Amino acid sequence: MEKPDNTENRILEASGKRKGSSITAENVAFVRALESLKPEGEHICYDPFAVRFLSQQYLTFLEMAAHDPSKTPFPGVHNSLSARVRYFDDLIKKFIDEGLEQLVILGAGYDTRAYRIEGLSKVKVFEVDHPETQSIKIEKIKDIFGSLPNHVEYVSVDFESEDFSHQLLEHGYERSQKTVFTMEGLIYYLQPKTVDEMLCFIAKNSGFGSAIIFDYVYESSIDRTNGICGVKCTACDQIAIMDAKKDMAQQGEPYKFGVEDGMLETFIVQRGFSQVCNVTSDDYKKAYFQGINEGRPVCCLSYFASAIVEQSQLPPNNRRQ
Repeated sequence: MEKPDNTENRILEASGKRKGSSITAENVAFVRALESLKPEGEHICYDPFAVRFLSQQYLTFLEMAAHDPSKTPFPGVHNSLSARVRYFDDLIKKFIDEGLEQLVILGAGYDTRAYRIEGLSKVKVFEVDHPETQSIKIEKIKDIFGSLPNHVEYVSVDFESEDFSHQLLEHGYERSQKTVFTMEGLIYYLQPKTVDEMLCFIAKNSGFGSAIIFDYVYESSIDRTNGICGVKCTACDQIAIMDAKKDMAQQGEPYKFGVEDGMLETFIVQRGFSQVCNVTSDDYKKAYFQGINEGRPVCCLSYFASAIVEQSQLPPNNRRQ
């Protein structure tokens, strides 16, 4: 059956033709760019650099959606992704105020926090991602700023076939320092074993007060037949959203990992963390979508979370006496 000629399907076709970088990297940059065009007091998140990562096709879609909000692709997903960016931003700013020394961005994609959040220029930032995506990112950063910033280390890793921890240490990561690890739009694309190894390294190789920030989906929402998130959410057109996820799975980014339903805290605590904060769609809807934004729908499948590294997991010299 031929797909209708709408913005959502045109974006799917554009992402399918793009080579080299992650499918999701430009899609999420598009969300940040579109949200950033809204006036102050209305935008949920703000990223002045996101637009610089968009291809000409995506710039065309951006102009269409900016002039006619009804053409915003997948509005529920768009709003949830905007809230995700804001949630991560807010927590990172909080940790900066509390003496953050290192920030490790796992699956960095086209993340721009190292260049736009005040205070991060004094923090060592490690951007970790697949070599193909990262090479494009580095060229974009050079184009925007003229050179690469001194406080950012670019760590090229294929999470599924390489040991990210070895590469991180090789690039100067300090185990004893207070560090935040972000995993934004990452863990559901990884095998469960890879997620476990990632969390194990963080829990045992971080300074006192270190933390993780991530988003996740529940295991029950993943259709193992074709690697897509299959539970219905009324915030988006179901046919279009299922087509999008099938296309992503076919192009090498299927969903592989989900947390057992209702077991997020148990899952995280068992892997060496405490003070788990679980944020549902109802929570971030109440937190961010008030006033003029109250009527904007969000995706009920998207959850955010944070946790602190349990002190007992730290090496003895990293513990507070």
